[in-house]
Amino acid sequence: MGNTPDLQFLGVGDGERRRDIAVLSRPGAGPAVVWLGGFRSDMRATKATALDEWAAEAGRAFLRFDYSGHGESTGRFEDGTISRWLEESIAVITTHTDGAPVLVGSSMGGWLALLATLRLRAAGSPHAPSGLVLIAPAVDFTERLMWHAFPEEARRVILTDGVFMRPSQYGEPYAITRGLIEDGRRHLLLDGAIEPGCPVHILQGMEDPDVPWRHVLGFVEHLPGEAVTLTLIKDGDHRLSRPEDIERLVAAVAAMA
Repeated sequence: MGNTPDLQFLGVGDGERRRDIAVLSRPGAGPAVVWLGGFRSDMRATKATALDEWAAEAGRAFLRFDYSGHGESTGRFEDGTISRWLEESIAVITTHTDGAPVLVGSSMGGWLALLATLRLRAAGSPHAPSGLVLIAPAVDFTERLMWHAFPEEARRVILTDGVFMRPSQYGEPYAITRGLIEDGRRHLLLDGAIEPGCPVHILQGMEDPDVPWRHVLGFVEHLPGEAVTLTLIKDGDHRLSRPEDIERLVAAVAAMA
């Protein structure tokens, strides 16, 4: 196993909008594999660390980072929006890869990986991904899995107070802001066809309470029929961090990369 790469920071935005994004970049053969983590997760969590260990053993380039307000990056979590985190994701991808990376997106990171792919491909960028591996992809989650699922009282608090403290089974309550919800509507994908232009492999637990497997099936219906693989894990939860889940993830990434 190789040593953990040195921590670097990438400045994104100007003036008061500047955020210093924490990055761990492992050199190696390409295409680079890029980890996009989930909502309130960080780049040193189980799956990202397991992929870094695989990359070290395989001699592969691997890149991971923290969104602003997450992990070791600067910024407040409450200021985060999909636009903001997408800007950071694209900045990291275009700065730290040589082109055509494989994006591995977990939960919210799955949505961001898709958005980054569509934007880079539309721009004709050499950094447009060559493949996507998505773990419980939370596409359109701010609208479909938050706003639509919230009780009326929570929606009222968001509209009047600007923030709702949502209870979490994973720890302390966390802020859902009006800015996050309203900005998310600028990036919704499930109203039409989604054409990523590269192979997609989705790993989804059927015991996932956060991103239900039927939500992911609905997302798959919007993808082109060719080059899309869906692996349903009947006893899998949202995190998919058990040893057998990690084996599936590494195999999917290795096959794509």
